Amino acid sequence: MAPGAGRRIAGYLIESEIGRGGMAVVYRARDLRLERTVALKLLAPELARNDTFRKRFTHESQVAAAIDHPHIVPVFEAGETDGVLYIAMRYVAGSDLRRLLDLRGPLPLPDAVRIAAQVASALDAAHDHGLVHRDVKPGNILIAQGIDSDHPEHVYLTDFGLTKKSLSLTGFTSVGQFVGTLDYVAPEQISGRPVDGRCDVYSLACVVYESIAGRPPFLRDDDMALLWAHQYDEPTPPSRARPGLPAGADAVFAKALAKSPDARYPTCLDFVTALRSVTDTTRPAASHPAQAPGTQTDHAVAAPAPDQPGAGPSPDRATAGPRRPDRPTSGRTEPAAVPTGAPGPPHWAGPVFPT
Repeated sequence: MAPGAGRRIAGYLIESEIGRGGMAVVYRARDLRLERTVALKLLAPELARNDTFRKRFTHESQVAAAIDHPHIVPVFEAGETDGVLYIAMRYVAGSDLRRLLDLRGPLPLPDAVRIAAQVASALDAAHDHGLVHRDVKPGNILIAQGIDSDHPEHVYLTDFGLTKKSLSLTGFTSVGQFVGTLDYVAPEQISGRPVDGRCDVYSLACVVYESIAGRPPFLRDDDMALLWAHQYDEPTPPSRARPGLPAGADAVFAKALAKSPDARYPTCLDFVTALRSVTDTTRPAASHPAQAPGTQTDHAVAAPAPDQPGAGPSPDRATAGPRRPDRPTSGRTEPAAVPTGAPGPPHWAGPVFPT
């Protein structure tokens, strides 16, 4: 499950580990056939031994590889070798929204809406192919340097659907557990109801709420209270959490965070379009991401290890485990012992958006 540097896996030479979760490990590797660097994700051997999971994994990998979208991390190859399932994906430089928020706090509205629009486009494209992400969170929103001042960042959505539905359908999640992250999980995921793209609308709204308000829509003292809040409580209007926000933003988030999927925006881009219509995003765009001198910025823009209940908390509040008393209720800056969000360091050491 954890081969060392120098081991060859299906035509890829492992160079270093860049991320680890309960059911997978992600490595930086060299594609020996095309002489390029990739992110290679190896799934736990017990997954390969499950016939149902293997079949679903093959199908979902084919669907994901068929999606050609500028904001979805490309899947180069997926398969099985020596009893291990693997996925090879693009490896690019950048950081992620989790670290950006931890460094900068709430983002200016134009930055938050610009990032959200790219994520929404990726999600809607996947929904058109029948894939639901199920775990939209800041750690899965990866940010690479853009091309000019009008496009200061290029956003990728990662950890896209390749194992999440399969895990829930093959007995690898326990009764009463679900695939998702507590701060951003839709009510229907918690209750075990069928999900579609509108659960991603809810999760994206939670992420954007945090991006502009500096905290998720719900803050509770323990996990059970947080799950209850997603299902039954109304979120704090974002204009209260961040004074100065346009009042119209409250109504947009109230719809996107509706408890019933039928009451939400039908697509992620519909949500972002509504938000853009009530917010002033006319100020000049931010310049290129800043980098501290001498800082290595390579980051694996790849589908990281899936959050597995019982694997331990992640920086984005994985589903299992109690809230630690020393963990702040906003900011989410504490590193996890076993990270299950976007692959770990190195990352940007300085702000992604210059002040």
